[in-house]
Amino acid sequence: MIAVMVRLADRIGALQGWRRWLFLVSIGAFATLALPPVNFLPAVILSGVGLVWCMAFGPEGKWSGFVAGWAFSFGYFVFGLYWIGNALLVFADQHAWMLPFAALGLPAFLAIFGGLAGVAISFARGPLATPIAVTAAFSAADWLRGHILTGLPWNLFGHAWSGIDPLLQSASLYGVYGMGIVVLLTATLPGGLVSPVRWQRLAAILIPIAILGTHWAAGAYRLSGVQTDADSGLGIRLVQANIPQRKKWALRYRARNIAAHLRLSVENRPPWIQHVIWPEMAATLYLERDAKSREVLSRVVPPGGLLVTGAPRRNPEGGAYNAILALDETGRISGHYDKAHLVPFGEYVPLASVLPLEKITLGASGYTPGPGVRTLRLPGLPPVSLLVCYEIIFPAKVVDASDRPEVIINLTNDAWYGVTSGPHQHFANARLRAVEEGIPVVRAAYTGISGVVDSYGQVRGVIPLAEAGYLDFRLPRPLQHPSFYSRLGDSIFFGALVVLVLAAAGIRRHGSTRSA
Repeated sequence: MIAVMVRLADRIGALQGWRRWLFLVSIGAFATLALPPVNFLPAVILSGVGLVWCMAFGPEGKWSGFVAGWAFSFGYFVFGLYWIGNALLVFADQHAWMLPFAALGLPAFLAIFGGLAGVAISFARGPLATPIAVTAAFSAADWLRGHILTGLPWNLFGHAWSGIDPLLQSASLYGVYGMGIVVLLTATLPGGLVSPVRWQRLAAILIPIAILGTHWAAGAYRLSGVQTDADSGLGIRLVQANIPQRKKWALRYRARNIAAHLRLSVENRPPWIQHVIWPEMAATLYLERDAKSREVLSRVVPPGGLLVTGAPRRNPEGGAYNAILALDETGRISGHYDKAHLVPFGEYVPLASVLPLEKITLGASGYTPGPGVRTLRLPGLPPVSLLVCYEIIFPAKVVDASDRPEVIINLTNDAWYGVTSGPHQHFANARLRAVEEGIPVVRAAYTGISGVVDSYGQVRGVIPLAEAGYLDFRLPRPLQHPSFYSRLGDSIFFGALVVLVLAAAGIRRHGSTRSA
């Protein structure tokens, strides 16, 4: 078996030119099968081994390393983020010309982080040094991608464990970036089975088994103590009207759209429901200036409860906020939150004075960013952190650490992306934030996936993608004590990076290259 693997590693390392480039793009694309909604974990392992052999035994040099890292990442992002292009087809007559830039240009840009990782890997070649270097370099690239410019921590390598509940629990210890390290270690170390050194071959197989086994066992044990009946007792209804994006803002459909949300808010509603939650921009009206509309919406508010809905809100200085409003049964606005982390080109145009572009959402002007995440006290609700759309994807940035909430409510509109992997990946991010913070997440999505996730990332209920309906549930409780990750943040991640760099350097220094 080892002899077969050695020959295969030699053939992969010998690839040149377009064959090498195509191989790297292909294994990068294959790795995305480990992401939601497929969650096929072996895909990232097979791809990781192929990447290790290609970089350990292929052409030397920083440029070769950059090309290898870039090509692998390009395939990963093209297939992992293909769904972004769907947003440009909603109003194809206006935006279809931008499709090549979204489908290929964005992945090409994001792949630069992988290219830089490849340069770093080129300094540590060998059957065992390379896997450790790949783990360190691509983990660092993930972190940088999540923070540079506006940040896009989407489809991080840690997401490969997000669909497996026991493995997901590791996010409570070291977050999704730390999960990326253990995912990459288990995916790349088997590449060291081709080493002529016995202890390295043993390490290549025993360490991944130990990592997977201990994390699975620890996660299963953690979940075994969960009491699903220990909820707060607070009754909530989520509404998902499943209205196509093309009809959402059209004036001729406005009354019909509102009526659909109103109907689903009261249909067969049990008396224990205290609050109703609608998705992002479910109310396409400036409610703070429209008393009549507020009165209509207030009719579905349970006695003493709230309607929490997405709606635009006027900026006193001009422009508008993408906001969340809480209406009581009298139609009074009890509180609001203004989205702070806006989507580039979706809600504003970066360098608008230079780029002759408009955002793809309706209206020529961009939204105004709000002041940032905060904990709100709303009547009848526990302390809550309100988040709009992709604000939920940013680790350690979803709650006010100085004033921790007891629930995270995330309103989103994934209608732009249709029935693709995008909404599934977005929902997986919500599950990760729940585990990282030890706080339940309630998510209302315009076309799905709406649902409630407890503090362990377990899905208590969902409204499936592309279906209209409602979900009644009792709000899960947060953890009694903040999670390890919520207290320490990414400090463990950075410590592990240092250890990996030193390990790769040490192995390389003592000679890890495989003899011919």
